[in-house]
Amino acid sequence: MARIAVIGAGMGAMAAAARLAVAGHRVTVYERSETFGGSVGRYAHEGFAFDTGPTLLHLPAVYRDLFVKTGKEPLERCVTMTQVDPASRHIFADGTTVSLPNASRAGVVAALDAALGGGAGAVWGEFLDRARDAWDRSRRPLLEEPLRSDWQVLGRDPYPALRQRRLLRSARQAGTVAEVGAWELSDPRLAALFDGYALSYGLDPLRAPAAAALLPYMEETFGSWYVSGGIRALAQAVYERCLARKVEFVFGGEVARVVEKDGRAAGVELLDGTVAEAGHVVLGARPNPGLVPGQELWRDGDVAVQPGQGVVPGRFLVLLSLRGARPADAVHRTLVHPADGASEREAVFGGRLADRPTVTVLRPDDPSTRPDDAHEAVTLMATVAPHGAVDWTDAALRERCTDALIEAASAAMPGIRERLLHAEVRTPAETAADTGAEGGSVPAPALAGARGAYLHPGNRTRLPGLYAAGGWSHPGGGLAHAGMSGALVAGLIVEGDGFRGSQ
Repeated sequence: MARIAVIGAGMGAMAAAARLAVAGHRVTVYERSETFGGSVGRYAHEGFAFDTGPTLLHLPAVYRDLFVKTGKEPLERCVTMTQVDPASRHIFADGTTVSLPNASRAGVVAALDAALGGGAGAVWGEFLDRARDAWDRSRRPLLEEPLRSDWQVLGRDPYPALRQRRLLRSARQAGTVAEVGAWELSDPRLAALFDGYALSYGLDPLRAPAAAALLPYMEETFGSWYVSGGIRALAQAVYERCLARKVEFVFGGEVARVVEKDGRAAGVELLDGTVAEAGHVVLGARPNPGLVPGQELWRDGDVAVQPGQGVVPGRFLVLLSLRGARPADAVHRTLVHPADGASEREAVFGGRLADRPTVTVLRPDDPSTRPDDAHEAVTLMATVAPHGAVDWTDAALRERCTDALIEAASAAMPGIRERLLHAEVRTPAETAADTGAEGGSVPAPALAGARGAYLHPGNRTRLPGLYAAGGWSHPGGGLAHAGMSGALVAGLIVEGDGFRGSQ
């Protein structure tokens, strides 16, 4: 039995901690803030409550496996999950509206045909077939195994793009999200649909590889799930599972550096000078310079340690407390697409504020989010440039962005301004303050292709005994991916370098 120090109490870190404790290790989690969950936060105001991080769970099997492997109570006994149906509604710039059913390929095809016409459903269905091929080719090395030493094999894009005959040119294949939209999806609204998936994960459609097709494939295949009480309730359940497995938590315990002894990680030193010895250290947060003095945790020869897109965006949230009941036919998640997606992309990844962003409108049918049934809690969300590229402490800029989101949301909720009681704004500046993530950036899931530029650093580091879990390491950001990273780190520590991932 070894002592293990875990830096950070995010979802990936807690997933690793619970698994390691079950394996017989003594685990202590050191968290800089006063609570658990990392980016999975909650804001409450006069009876209204809102998630401030992820709002839906995809690939719930990741957390089902965590609860099966760490105790007798399954996930469904600890939280209540329901499939969101329809999974999403989309309002395009020309006024076309389509609602996509949850986890139903045939239903999605029929809905797109009915709304867009012209065989749009069949085109999207064939695109998802190719996405399934990419999933089958890359799933294990990309998601279920530690990052291989020959990670360069993931630099090849697994998406089987169609060959396109271009006038006076040789045949070409789409290599990016934008090219797939232009060359394969034909209808600009389908292209906007794919762009919206990429942008919601913080990916630039002009640069992200075609393998980003895995993102809509995963959502439309495995479904979108809402956790009663919000995703914060899932974080609470994981935290309680850690406590049940005797994991200790030290809140307000910011780690200043990893202690090195005899060429390996030997513990952590807190800001107050306290030193805690450990046989292994798990880094569950984005590493700060100087965390391991004199050590490079990863090098360019290991994997691309900077995301391929350069700018890593954050999220702008407007949390709306509204008078008036939620209509019975309200849709949980609506995306309002702008007319000029190119301008939005240029702004987000060029460090500016988009005039007309893609806005996600979230209207959960959950009594715990509102004081009574005569009120409604609504979240508006947009992907934006990180703090630093944009000064998100500027009051005028915050007000301008808030107004842009509410204006866009009016297409989904007419009369929203007249119902407004209170609006709480959260920007990448708040995210940076709460989580410590530089610029309030939110890491994207790992993707194959683009010569490995969209991979994340491996769970092993160059310092023996130091491992990395969470969204800034393999296999990247998102609730499911963070849970996978925790499982991989636990496997590497318990089984050693011979660990090859889940079977």
